[in-house]
Amino acid sequence: MHIGIVLYDDVEPIEVGIMGTLSMARRLAPELSYHTVSQSGGLVRLRNGLVLETEYSFEQAPPAQVTMITGGPGWQAQARNTALLDFLRNRRERGEVLASVCTGAMLLARAGLLQGRRATTKAVHAAPEAPPLATLADLEPRCAVQHALLVDEGDIITGGGVSLCVDLTLYLLERFVGAELAARTAHIMEYDAARAANRARLPQIIRRIAAGTDEPPSLQDAAGKVWPA
Repeated sequence: MHIGIVLYDDVEPIEVGIMGTLSMARRLAPELSYHTVSQSGGLVRLRNGLVLETEYSFEQAPPAQVTMITGGPGWQAQARNTALLDFLRNRRERGEVLASVCTGAMLLARAGLLQGRRATTKAVHAAPEAPPLATLADLEPRCAVQHALLVDEGDIITGGGVSLCVDLTLYLLERFVGAELAARTAHIMEYDAARAANRARLPQIIRRIAAGTDEPPSLQDAAGKVWPA
């Protein structure tokens, strides 16, 4: 499994939890790999001053099984960045799964990738920030916005806000590699209880349809019980 992580100026530093989770997973499965990408490559300045060096520019970025889009206050400027929006569209056209964390979902909406879909984003907010769930609905009225831990529609996955980037990353490990690796990673991170609590309080909306079947979309709780969506 190889994951590309899109970063830009004014991403919230907590989104680095994606890379921290993958780093812990690699202790158990060294074959996992990931890279970071930004528009020009090189340095990006995250919210409140943390500077990270990304490995690739959009033009240089290698293929990935999953491309993850981070969130944070910088999404508002990036929503007008045609280079980033084109990059996301191109990755989807190439068959990569796109996964957003937090307000990264706004960029999927601006790229026109959430039309006719369900999606989620950050729910909790503090003034003067507008409610992100409402903002996402305004950006893409043809998207059914849900308050959820995550929404998996197969080729596009959207996750909830801030620290839930860890839960989304664990879910990607579970979906693409296996439940055992995800559980063991959560355990060595001392995240078992938090993961169980988040799954208990928020639904995972899974709408993937298995090829050649009539399997309905579903809601899934922490115990794995499934209901029609």
